Amino acid sequence: MSVSAEAQRPNILLITADQHRGDTWGMGGHPVVQTPNMDWLARSGTTFGRAYSECPSCVPARRVLMTGQDPAANGMVGMTAVDWQPEYTLPGELSRAGYQTRMIGKLHLEPKRKRYGFDHLELADTQYEYGRGTPARSNDYVQWLQEQLGPADIGPAVAHGVNANSWVGRPSHLPEHLTHTFWCASRAIDFLATRDPSSPFFLNLSFLDPHPPLTPPGHYFQRYMSMDLPEPVIGDWAEEVDPGKGTDPMGWRVNLDAQTMKQTRAGYYGLINHVDDQIARVVDFMRHQGLFEDTMIIYTSDHGEMLGDHNLYRKTFPYEASARVPLFIRPAQSMGLPEQVHSSAPVGLQDVLPTIFDAAGVPVPDAATGRSLLPIMSGEDNPSWRAYLHGEHAGHYDYDDGSHFLTDGRYKYIWFSQTGREQFFDLAADPDEMQDLTLAPESPDLEPWRAELAARLQNRPGGVVEDGRLVAGRPHDKLLPHHAGPATGF
Repeated sequence: MSVSAEAQRPNILLITADQHRGDTWGMGGHPVVQTPNMDWLARSGTTFGRAYSECPSCVPARRVLMTGQDPAANGMVGMTAVDWQPEYTLPGELSRAGYQTRMIGKLHLEPKRKRYGFDHLELADTQYEYGRGTPARSNDYVQWLQEQLGPADIGPAVAHGVNANSWVGRPSHLPEHLTHTFWCASRAIDFLATRDPSSPFFLNLSFLDPHPPLTPPGHYFQRYMSMDLPEPVIGDWAEEVDPGKGTDPMGWRVNLDAQTMKQTRAGYYGLINHVDDQIARVVDFMRHQGLFEDTMIIYTSDHGEMLGDHNLYRKTFPYEASARVPLFIRPAQSMGLPEQVHSSAPVGLQDVLPTIFDAAGVPVPDAATGRSLLPIMSGEDNPSWRAYLHGEHAGHYDYDDGSHFLTDGRYKYIWFSQTGREQFFDLAADPDEMQDLTLAPESPDLEPWRAELAARLQNRPGGVVEDGRLVAGRPHDKLLPHHAGPATGF
């Protein structure tokens, strides 16, 4: 299914959040987080309840989005930063097809300021840019903020002192109109007001939130502090965490008292609420300009956040809180697709590029591993789809226990590449992964899952598969030999 006629090519707004877990919004079933704008947009199209980041950390996930290639295909299977020479990119191919392309916010690819096919970047990969007397030239948001507050300010966005990977939750010291999220929405509105009206546009509006620091504007923080918030879920398999080590603000294993954890969650929820309100600003402007019905809107995130579940914090883990992400698509009116479609098919970030190209009438490169989601969005009862989605992440933090996961949308199999440990969850009966079925009296037959994963890893370097069987303890490096890709003009 594709759109070929020039007059039918939709504008495309790809909204990406950072570290937004798949259950923490209204349509994701969360009991307290308020996201009325996301919920309405999702109901106007298709919601994908089993959408995953195939490599759940920032840089590798964004490479998947940019190429429609799974982590192994694009060469990065763990979190690191290297210069990249992809054969093609999402914005690059759209630009060649006549789209005006713009990136606003977080790109998080190297080298900094490389456009990767975008016509123009307004770049702010982080709030942590410092400068004394001179604007921060590598960060457009911080430069703008210094202009608002005075160039003598050092690190004005982070005067709160909370680290970018900390679980500390507190109100921001900045008013709402000076936050990164507000800046992103304002820059998007400016682009929409001044774009070339003779061509369709592709806008990637890329928020930093709800990535830490967990410091939303004060009224959002207080909104959630005044509520009864859900507590972390702890599975029967979760490791206990020493209270001393589990209170390191930069730690990835946590053991926090109830009040501190509430502040953590209030900060996280408040950031999501703030993003939702700023999306409303952009959508309202699009309505005013007559752009809304002609635009396909996609919302997703690069990965999730453990948020204390199973005594863990941050990302990279194969569990639902870390690997599953929100994904909804509101089609342009001209696409003629139904509303209120919900899918539980296993989909991934690799499917975003083929979906956009399908809608725009742009050929999908042969190197892409993802598939267009438009057949699912059409409401087909049994569209032909993949049987399993594969995800992985090389070891990170202070351990080297890299992981792979397979899911068919109902079950999830996890294999830890360095130890050989296995886990198996029934996501339909146990969506919070409380019960590891490998520990049950009658453990499920895992041989078909092992064979499927072995087939996918058969050609990996390092001998991770021998005689058709998985071998633990072999190298699971962050980069595969072909990670850079051929040289291009992007």
